[in-house]
Amino acid sequence: MYDYIKGIVTELKNNAIVLDNQGIGYLIYVSNPYAFEVGGEYKVFVYQQVKEDEEALFGFKIREEKELFLKLISVKGLGPRMALPILAVGSTQGIMDAIERENILYLKKFPKIGEKLARQIILDLKGKLEFIGTGISDDNVENQEELREALLALGYKDKEIKKVLGQVNGELSIEEQIKEALKLLLR
Repeated sequence: MYDYIKGIVTELKNNAIVLDNQGIGYLIYVSNPYAFEVGGEYKVFVYQQVKEDEEALFGFKIREEKELFLKLISVKGLGPRMALPILAVGSTQGIMDAIERENILYLKKFPKIGEKLARQIILDLKGKLEFIGTGISDDNVENQEELREALLALGYKDKEIKKVLGQVNGELSIEEQIKEALKLLLR
C-alpha cells in the first residue's frame, strides 16, 4: 500500500494526472487535474484500489482530502469513482459540515448522489469525522501559521480562517496563498 508518491507531473488528463517518479509514470485519478501544473513537482497522497480486473491509484494534494475520501468510500454504495467527484465539487470542510448537520440537500448536489445515498452517508459518517485534520502537512506548518497570522491581521476571525486553511495550496508562495485564501473567504 502506498501513502504518497513524490514526482513531476508530465501529463494532465480528463480526470487524472501522470506523475513521473524516477522514470515510472503513475496514472493517478484526481478530483481536479487542473490543480496541478505540468512540470511541477508534487507530493501526491494516494489510495490504491485493487480489484479482480483492475488496479487504480487515486490521488490527493493534501492528507485531509485522502482521509475524507477513505471515509466516504467506507459508506455502503459509494465507491472511489463516485467519491472523487464529491471532492471535486465540494470543499472538505463543507462536506464534513453537511454530514454533521445532516444537510441532505447539500449532499444531493453531487453527481450520482440521490436522497437514499445522502442519508446513508450521514448515517455512516456523522460523528466520525472529527479526527480529520486541517490539511496542514508537516512541511507546510510554518507557511500555514504565517498565512493564519496574515489573515488575522486583515481582520478575519480564527473560525473563518480554519475553514479555508486546508483548501489553500501550501506549495504556493505566501503572497499567492493569501490571495487564494481571500478568494475562498469572499465566497
